[in-house]
Amino acid sequence: MSANAPRGGQSADEMIAEARKAFFVMFGFLAFVWAVQLANWSGGYALSRDFGVVSGDLTALPDIVTAPFLHWSWAHIESNSGPLFIFGFLAAYRGVVRFLGLSLLVAVTSGLAVWFFERGGADTVGASGLVFGYLGYVVVRGLFDRHLIDTLIGIVMAASFAYLLTIAVPGTPGISWLGHLGGLIGGLVGAWLFRDRRPRRDRPASAPPALAEGPRADLHKELGDLGLL
Repeated sequence: MSANAPRGGQSADEMIAEARKAFFVMFGFLAFVWAVQLANWSGGYALSRDFGVVSGDLTALPDIVTAPFLHWSWAHIESNSGPLFIFGFLAAYRGVVRFLGLSLLVAVTSGLAVWFFERGGADTVGASGLVFGYLGYVVVRGLFDRHLIDTLIGIVMAASFAYLLTIAVPGTPGISWLGHLGGLIGGLVGAWLFRDRRPRRDRPASAPPALAEGPRADLHKELGDLGLL
């Protein structure tokens, strides 16, 4: 294995290739969501009425996987698109296949939270559950994978977007906080389920022998990977 390969087995070239795939996956995903919105708008939002999640309605239970692609207005989709792309890309750049599994998990946990606990028969749609799921995943992924760069990214994202948590609690009119909370929980669970289980590689050749062992060996290994040792 190359000495400059990050822990987990990916070389720098492989990481760049995955990041490129992640960019195009998220670009394609957003393009699809906007195309669906155009069709939904032209039909008077019939798609949102027919394929949204309605709590306690057994016929609506399969719609937990379609609801994230639908929105109620142009303002609704615009508010979701930026965070969806940012967090989606950060969640996907370590592996698109793992990202697809995470997306399904988050859609299910977000949809089930609405289906079980929402009151009033509201028809819930929107990608915000995915946004919160990706955010939760990105914030804690580095801790489970023990990866320095991802941990730092998680800290920055948590500090920059902590205000989003204010709409994941009860009391915001017209907002499905249950869908947000369910998505966030799905992202946190996904970070553990999809954590990197591959064995650690040997220390980088560039790392000083004295740093190869000890309580901070993992940190030193990461710094060596980054060329900081």
